[in-house]
Amino acid sequence: MGRVTMNRRELLGLLTTAGASSFFGASMGAVQKLMPAVDALDHLLFGTADLDKGIALIEKLTGVKAVIGGSHPGVGTRNALLALGGKRYLEIIGPDPAQTTFTSRQDVRKLTEPRLITWAAATIDIDGLAKRLTEGAKQVFGPRDGSRARPDGKVLKWKSMAVMHDSGAELIDPVPFLIQWAPDSLHPSQDSPSGCTLQSLEFEAPKASAVLEDLRLIGIDGVVREAKAPRLIATLKTPKGAVTLT
Repeated sequence: MGRVTMNRRELLGLLTTAGASSFFGASMGAVQKLMPAVDALDHLLFGTADLDKGIALIEKLTGVKAVIGGSHPGVGTRNALLALGGKRYLEIIGPDPAQTTFTSRQDVRKLTEPRLITWAAATIDIDGLAKRLTEGAKQVFGPRDGSRARPDGKVLKWKSMAVMHDSGAELIDPVPFLIQWAPDSLHPSQDSPSGCTLQSLEFEAPKASAVLEDLRLIGIDGVVREAKAPRLIATLKTPKGAVTLT
């Protein structure tokens, strides 16, 4: 896959699909201490060209069936969720057949097999982080408001932001976007099916040093190995034993 630069339209598509969480602590404000990726994670995005097949695959691997989360209006995707311990969860994301428009930056319709496509990291001070990055001459998109209606009618609200970078590829992006949940919104991990726990999160990329620099820019430390193509590698503890998603 070729390397691409995230432009404004692509970032808009990414941010509007958020179904995310909140874990990045106060250290994200000034970024005085780097946080391990596994702790910074809000949620993993597991892309699939068919949501039902993606749900079935994760259930087969883990023994836990994800619950439908809802659709992303105007983006063309819908999701299903599974808790990963703490305020973390797995978002299985696929095309929404009920929508005629598809604007998501990462076109899951092109996936030949389900796989991890990117991730979200959480912050409790997204405005402060945006200010710090902007003052450091970094181009950011957001923070912008987002929301999603659950099947039960409850509305989840958040703010999200992404940093312009060129560390990803067309479908796989190892650099997360940032999210901050509204105080009155229930975190998806709190009522998603439980039983799985995230054990580790690592990355591969053609230019590992560039990914590591991008991660550290937003206060994250991680294991990044040199490889021909970008890849996220998450190890889960599940009722069926250890499972590695890539």
